[in-house]
Amino acid sequence: MTELMQSFPPSTGGQVTLANWRTAPFNAWAFHHVSEIVPSAVMHNEPAAAKILPSGSRIQMPGCSYSSEALDFEAFCARCHVDALVVLHRGHVVHEHYVNGMMAQDPHILMSVSKSMLGLLCGILADRGVLDIEAKAITYVPELASTAFRGTTVRDLLDMRSGIHFVEDYLATEGQIVDYRKSTNWNPLAPGETETDLRSFLLSLTEVKTAPGGDFDYISPCTDLLGWIIERAANKPYASVFSELLLKPMQAESPGHITVDRLGAPRTAGGKSLTARTLAQIGQLLVEDGAGVVPKSWIDDIEQNGDPGAWDRGSMKADFQDISMHYRSKWYVLRDRGPIIMGIGIHGQNLIVDRKAELVMARFCSGPEPLNIPSDLAAVSLFENIRDAIG
Repeated sequence: MTELMQSFPPSTGGQVTLANWRTAPFNAWAFHHVSEIVPSAVMHNEPAAAKILPSGSRIQMPGCSYSSEALDFEAFCARCHVDALVVLHRGHVVHEHYVNGMMAQDPHILMSVSKSMLGLLCGILADRGVLDIEAKAITYVPELASTAFRGTTVRDLLDMRSGIHFVEDYLATEGQIVDYRKSTNWNPLAPGETETDLRSFLLSLTEVKTAPGGDFDYISPCTDLLGWIIERAANKPYASVFSELLLKPMQAESPGHITVDRLGAPRTAGGKSLTARTLAQIGQLLVEDGAGVVPKSWIDDIEQNGDPGAWDRGSMKADFQDISMHYRSKWYVLRDRGPIIMGIGIHGQNLIVDRKAELVMARFCSGPEPLNIPSDLAAVSLFENIRDAIG
């Protein structure tokens, strides 16, 4: 394979661009250099107060099951194109692993684990009285009155029960989802195309599928709309709110960044990048009942109060086989597995937490396929085997 982004300028075959950055093999470099490709806003930590994760006794990593095939840990990493993996037990690093040129200080894109981060931020804002979770979206963004979101509440958006029509097809080469990517600065415009932006795209969504509050239906623009709502409610850019209410109070080891469109609107549905250690630190907040940063009641609600019926009738039930699950405030909850609270992003991004076992695993990958549920389930299998090994 041609070396990526080597020599100055790189060779044609090794040049990562806006047109190829999410496709293999280019994503193996791009996913931990996103701010060099897509305009991004910094999400600051407080360096002088940063809390460095302590080291614990290193564990021997077990194998796992990948679509009924037994894999040892090295084979799991190779099959899933793992870039980084950090495991915490009782707040201590018990395993840390980096490949594909990544180092501990490198931020990596979270993809849709970004949604789970937003879900925690909403809990903080609600607890402070800044955001009303039961209010309609048009309370904060009146411009939505003529869109498919006109009857949708903040809670509906958080739980992916908006009722709007949108086809989340990651392999599509035309249509709404491609227009969406262009509006966020994630895809280049074709020659002659007019510049667009994320907020204008959100206002263009006018087709209703069902009444809001019904079955689970995974639609990424719903999370971007929540980003807009947060900015309106807090009267600050999203990156600043995330910094001030989450990264700084939790004493994050490292800053992060989030991609923005040409007008500065943040891609809250998938554009965050953090280090694997900082992502694991956020998982540790859940273990520590919020650690005074996220309300414990919000975390309890995520774990206990989703609607399994809405999930069972929804768009992803078949992908997760017979696992008892619900989706709440941008988190997946595997009800019969601990429970396990989980963030999932395309190309193999995960944050997996068992509060009772005090166990956290952050995983970054550059998988060639956008959607690979067997890889996510293999990560769950690995996590459960680690949990069994540590008792």
